[in-house]
Amino acid sequence: MSLFNELKRRNVVKVTIAYIVMAWLVMQVADVVLNNIEAPGWVFSVIMLLVGLGLPFAILFSWAFELTPEGLKLEKNIDRSQSITHETGRKLDFIIIGVLVVALGYFAIDKFVLDASRDAALVEATTQAVAEQVAAEAVPAESDKSIAVLPFVNMSDDASNEFFSDGLSEELLNLLAKVPELRVAARTSSFSLKDKELQIAEIGEILKVAHVLEGSVRKAGNQVRITAQLIHVEDGYHLWSETYDRSLDNIFNIQDEIAAEVVSQLKVTLLGEAPKAEVVDPEAYSLYLQARHLGRLFNREAFERSNASYKEALAISPDYSAAYSGLAQNYTNQGSQGYLPVNEALRLAREASRQALLTDPQNGHAYAGLGWVAMIFDNDLPTAAEHFTKALSLEPESLQIIGNAAVMALTLGRLDEAIMLLEYVAARDPVNTKTFNNLSLMYLFTGQPDKAIAAAQTALQLSPGRPGANGTISWAYVVKGEAGLALENIANEPHEYEQDWVTAMALYSLGRTAEFEAALAAFPERWGADQPGYVAGVYAWSGHVDEAFLWLDHAVKSNDPLVGLINFDPTFSKLHDDSRWPLFLESIGKSPTQLDAIDFNVALPE
Repeated sequence: MSLFNELKRRNVVKVTIAYIVMAWLVMQVADVVLNNIEAPGWVFSVIMLLVGLGLPFAILFSWAFELTPEGLKLEKNIDRSQSITHETGRKLDFIIIGVLVVALGYFAIDKFVLDASRDAALVEATTQAVAEQVAAEAVPAESDKSIAVLPFVNMSDDASNEFFSDGLSEELLNLLAKVPELRVAARTSSFSLKDKELQIAEIGEILKVAHVLEGSVRKAGNQVRITAQLIHVEDGYHLWSETYDRSLDNIFNIQDEIAAEVVSQLKVTLLGEAPKAEVVDPEAYSLYLQARHLGRLFNREAFERSNASYKEALAISPDYSAAYSGLAQNYTNQGSQGYLPVNEALRLAREASRQALLTDPQNGHAYAGLGWVAMIFDNDLPTAAEHFTKALSLEPESLQIIGNAAVMALTLGRLDEAIMLLEYVAARDPVNTKTFNNLSLMYLFTGQPDKAIAAAQTALQLSPGRPGANGTISWAYVVKGEAGLALENIANEPHEYEQDWVTAMALYSLGRTAEFEAALAAFPERWGADQPGYVAGVYAWSGHVDEAFLWLDHAVKSNDPLVGLINFDPTFSKLHDDSRWPLFLESIGKSPTQLDAIDFNVALPE
């Protein structure tokens, strides 16, 4: 009799199978139970070791012993004619089948019931972890040299004057932010609390500051009444308050006086001269505040009205550098949103930024505007690096410029530095939706799709319906191999071109060939003129390499912003092994050699 037949006769094979199946089931149950009771990790390891050690003993036991009606006996002491191993084998068959049914039932419940809730919990937990990680990097609230400037309340009879009270608050914030010894909460975070009924202590906790400056503005014709009060967060006491009744001609003196009083009350020791507000024509100033407010509404009509107000301000004060910078930013945004032809928008943005520097060579935001155009639209990275370096030297505390520098670092392939810079911004502007939206893209570009999803989820928590956030989430699902979830989620994205783009890639990844081919045929016809880079992305993801390179050429010629970050975009990963890829990167100034040669270093403020 062969060894294998003897193993079968003694039920050694069946005992081994039964042991392995039951061991797997025990481990699954132990994993769930130990996690729920938060047992130490070594407990599970010990159970796994004991289960593993038990297998050879089970095999030896089944070989040496046989179960008889009289109990266990050594196999060698049993007459073969009296052996009932075949009956024991049948019982083992039933045991194996029963355990397998239980195991399959457990697997089904775990996969289709528990797994979904775990995934949702994981997303929520990861989202919270990202927010907490960023918040942990913020400067602690107990620093006495920290302050948030809340939007001053509009007390004017005309509700439309709210842009003036908001604008005045922001100008005070910017003035205080120029004091290096003082930490000022970013405008986006401070203004996010507008019209929310929060206690001063809650505001201090959210913004991580020790003091709050609040007030009101009443404007009537050329007269203005401004009330300001400085409050200590810890006990809610007013450290200082003052009311100013002046004409608009003195509005800048009021700003200087308030800023000086805040610095004095917080006992800030200035290392240089106190910053002063720029003095311009009051009417031009009011138009500037209105234009800035309208530009932030970010729609076609608002941009047009904002541009008109900036131009009115410049007609009154031709040397108003900040108005030129605001106009340049509007033009760039109009081009990126498709509200102006890209080439026209870039021409106008360059002209406005250069005019801003002619009127004020120390305008850091004008340099940053030129850097953004050179980086994203022109693919002129050496020039962009020069502009951003100059901007940071002039405005080292500007979170907006540091955020732009983070994108520059990403473009240069300095991925860790890029994330570090943007996390620095997020830590100091913790409720800025745009920052988390950009951070999600950076995580995706650096091969961290789960973190990308969590950061985009945080952006949506801060601003439900934020354009681009659901697109990034769905894109990340495609990249990580969960195209089904991408199809479910992309319907929440307001940008239609992102809907069509992600849908096409997801259909390809799912192998739904007929649907994908229909989507691929329709996409260039619908979006080729405005979004050639996205067309190239669909072709690249689906392996249509020749078509992808053809559309990349279109994207470069039309200054498509997507080309600016193409080096690390996972959508184009299938092109990397093609001989044309390094030549293409070199043609747009993004080969590894070209990037390494660019000198760009960011020294963050203390």
